[in-house]
Amino acid sequence: MVPASETLPERLYLLPIHNRPFFPAQVQPLVINRERWEETIRRVGDTPHHMVGLAFVGDGDDPEVRGHEQFPDVGTTVKVHRLQGDESQMQFIAQGRRRFKIQRWISRKPPYLVEVSYPREPVDAEDDETRAYAMALINGIKELLPINPLYGEELKHYLNRFSPHEPGPLTDFAAAITSAKGPELQDVLTTLPVMARMQKVLPLLRKEIEVAQLQSDISEQVNAQMQEHQREFFLREQLKVIQRELGISKDDRDSDLDTFRERLEGKVVPERVMESIEEQFDKLSMLETGSPEYGTTRQYLDWLTAMPWGLTSDDQLDLPHARKVLDRDHDGLKDVKERIVEFLAEGTFKGDVGGSILLLVGPPGVGKTSIGRSIAEALGREFFRFSVGGMRDEAEIKGHRRTYVGAMPGKLVQAIKEVGVENPVIMLDEIDKMGQSFQGDPASALLEVLDPEQNIDFLDHYLDVRLDLSKVLFVCTANTLDSIPPALLDRMEQIRLAGYIAEEKMAIATNHLWPKLLERSHIPKKRINLTKAALRQVIQGYAREAGVRQLEKQLHRIVRKAAVKMLENGQQDEEVLASEPQKGGQQTVKVSINNLEEFLGAPLFRKEAVMKGEGVVTGLAWTSMGGATLSVEASKVHSLERGFKLTGQLGDVMKESANIAYSYMIGHLDSYTDNVDFFDKAFVHLHVPEGATPKDGPSAGVTIATALLSLARQQPIDRPLAMTGELTLTGHVLPVGGIREKIIAAKRSGIREIILPEANRRDFDELPDYLKDGITVHFAGRYNDVAKVVFG
Repeated sequence: MVPASETLPERLYLLPIHNRPFFPAQVQPLVINRERWEETIRRVGDTPHHMVGLAFVGDGDDPEVRGHEQFPDVGTTVKVHRLQGDESQMQFIAQGRRRFKIQRWISRKPPYLVEVSYPREPVDAEDDETRAYAMALINGIKELLPINPLYGEELKHYLNRFSPHEPGPLTDFAAAITSAKGPELQDVLTTLPVMARMQKVLPLLRKEIEVAQLQSDISEQVNAQMQEHQREFFLREQLKVIQRELGISKDDRDSDLDTFRERLEGKVVPERVMESIEEQFDKLSMLETGSPEYGTTRQYLDWLTAMPWGLTSDDQLDLPHARKVLDRDHDGLKDVKERIVEFLAEGTFKGDVGGSILLLVGPPGVGKTSIGRSIAEALGREFFRFSVGGMRDEAEIKGHRRTYVGAMPGKLVQAIKEVGVENPVIMLDEIDKMGQSFQGDPASALLEVLDPEQNIDFLDHYLDVRLDLSKVLFVCTANTLDSIPPALLDRMEQIRLAGYIAEEKMAIATNHLWPKLLERSHIPKKRINLTKAALRQVIQGYAREAGVRQLEKQLHRIVRKAAVKMLENGQQDEEVLASEPQKGGQQTVKVSINNLEEFLGAPLFRKEAVMKGEGVVTGLAWTSMGGATLSVEASKVHSLERGFKLTGQLGDVMKESANIAYSYMIGHLDSYTDNVDFFDKAFVHLHVPEGATPKDGPSAGVTIATALLSLARQQPIDRPLAMTGELTLTGHVLPVGGIREKIIAAKRSGIREIILPEANRRDFDELPDYLKDGITVHFAGRYNDVAKVVFG
C-alpha cells in the first residue's frame, strides 16, 4: 500500500534490470553501472519523490540496452534510499511501491523518461476462493522457510506484515522469493487481476518447495554418510590403540618392516645391497607414517626387497626337447633352428647360457618374436618382452633418480621383479627403431646392458645398487641393421630370418595359422573346408610378402566371410526343417579355387611374365621387407648426340653403379660386340620400373651393364634369368649381401637360373637344400663370365 503522504509521479525515469523483475513487495539493494546510468540517478535525485521505474529487459548476461524497444510495458515503481558508490558502480536500496504501465515515451534515449499510469489490481479480498488461495500461499511460504536456509528469521518477521485480507502484496512477495526464471516472473508482474496472479504464483511456490525439499534430503544423506565414516574412523583408531596397548597388533611402521624382512627370507642378498637395505630400515623406523618421506622410503624398500636376489630357475639344456619345441612352434627356418640348437649345445658345456645376446634380423611377420618365446620355453626359463621401438628416454632403460616425483626403476628392473628370477629370457623388440631426444639416447644406455663384461654390475638409477644381469639371456629383434649403432651391433650375435617360400607358407598356414584362427573364432574345423589349391592361391595371389602376417589377415577374412555364410545358411535350414525335418543338418562352407574371389575379391598379385626384350634384364634386390626381383630397362632414345639418362627413383649408390656400368661398357664394348661405336652416337635412357618406389643399394652394377650390353648387341635375353652383383671399372664382380632373400625372391617369381658373384659361392652353399633345389646358379668373378652365360 502507498502511504497517503506519498503521491505516485506521472512521469518516471527508467532503469533496466536483468535476470528477474522487481516486485512491489520487495525491498532489495541494487547495483548499477555509474558511467551508463549516473545521469539518470542524478535526475531522480532532483525530483521531490525520489522514485524511479525498474523494468525487466531480459535474463541474459548482456548488460547493454540497445533501445527502448527492449523495455516491457509493465514495471515497478521503487523509491531510492541510501545512494552510494565508487568510481565504477553505484548502489542503492530499492523499496518497491506499485506497478506502473508505460503510456507514452518522452525520451527514447538515456536517460529514459516515460509517462506512466498505475493500473488497478481488481480483487475481492472477502471472496472465499481468494482467501483460500491467500492461505495456501501463506502456508507454502511458511513451509519453505524452515527447509531453505537462505530464508532467515528476519524473513519470518517480514512475512507477518502480510495477511489474507491483502492478497496482492502477498502474491508479489511469494513470487519474489521463488527462483523461477525471469520471463515467468515478468508474466506474473504483468498479470493485474490478483486471482489470476495467485493461480500463476502458487505452482511456482510449490515447485520451489519440492526443489528445496530435495536439496534438504540430499544434504541429510551426505551428512549421514560423513557421520558414519567419521564414526568408523574413530572406532578403527580406538581399536588400533586398544590392540597396541594389549600387544595384539602392531602399527603401520612395524607391519611394513616385518613384511619387508619376510620378503628377504630365502634370498641371497649381496652384502652391499644388504647394507643399503638395513640403512633404509633404520631410516623408516624413525619416520612418521604420515610424512611424505615415509612414503618415498617405503616405496624404495618395496622395490629393493621384491627383487629376486639370488633366485634362479634351472635351465633345461636338453637338445631333443629344444628341437621338439622349435619344430612344434615353427615350420621352415631350418638354418635358424640349427643355429639356436648350436647355441644351446654350447651352453651345455658352459653350464648355462647366460650373458649371451641374440639378434634376430628379418622382415616383418617371419616369427622373430615367437622364436624368442620358443627359446624361453625350450630352456624352461621365464619370458619377458618389451618393445623399445620409439623409446627416446634413457630413463626407460636405466631408471629415474629417486629425487623426481613419480620416479620408477627402468624396464629391466621391472622385468626381473615381475618374472621373479635373475635369469629370465628378456626380449627387446624393434631395437632398430629406437629414437633420440633431449632426454638422452636409449641406444647408448643399452651398451652397458648388452655387454657381458659390464652388465654384471648394472646400476639402475632408482635402485642405486648393483644388479647382476649377466645371467639374463637377451634376445633382440630388428627388421634392418642400418639404424642400429655399430657399437651396439658389435655386442650381439646375429641370426638372420630371410622369409618364407610358398611351400613353407603352406606348412605354416596348415599347421599353425588356420587352426589358430578357427579356435579363436570357436568354429569347428569341419564347418569350413579350405582346399589346398585355394590356400596356395591365397599365398601366391594375395600374400606374397616375406612374412606370414598378411597371409594370416587374408585367412581371417575367409573365416569371417564363411561365418556370415554359415549363419545365413543356418536360417534357411530352419525354414527347411520346419517343412521337411528329414532334410536338416549342419551346413559347411567350402572354399575352393573356383569361389575364392567371393571371399577375398580379385587377387592383389597376378602371375606376370618376366619382362623380355632388347636391353631388359631382371636383377635381384634386398629390402627390409625381404627379397625382390627388379627389372632394368635400357633403351636408345635417338642418335643425335651421345648421352645417358637415369630414371626410376634411384638412390646415390645405384646412380654410381649405373655410371660405372656405363663407363665400363663404353671402354670394353669391343670385347663383346662388333658394334663398337654404338654408345658414341646413342642417347641411352636407363629406367628401373615402379618409379614411385625409391631404390638404392650396391648390387645392381652387373644387371645394368648387362642391360646396356643387350641394347648394344641388339640381342634380348632368351630365357628367364636373374642376376646380382656389383661391378668395378676394371670388370671385377664384387660380392653382395642378402643371398638367401634374393634366391627366395627368384623362386617366388618362377626364375630358375641365377648369376651370383664368385665371392658369394660360400653363402649359396650354406643355404638349405630345399632352397637350392631346382635352381641353376652361375658364379662370376669378372664380367666376362657374366657375358658368356647370358649371350654365349
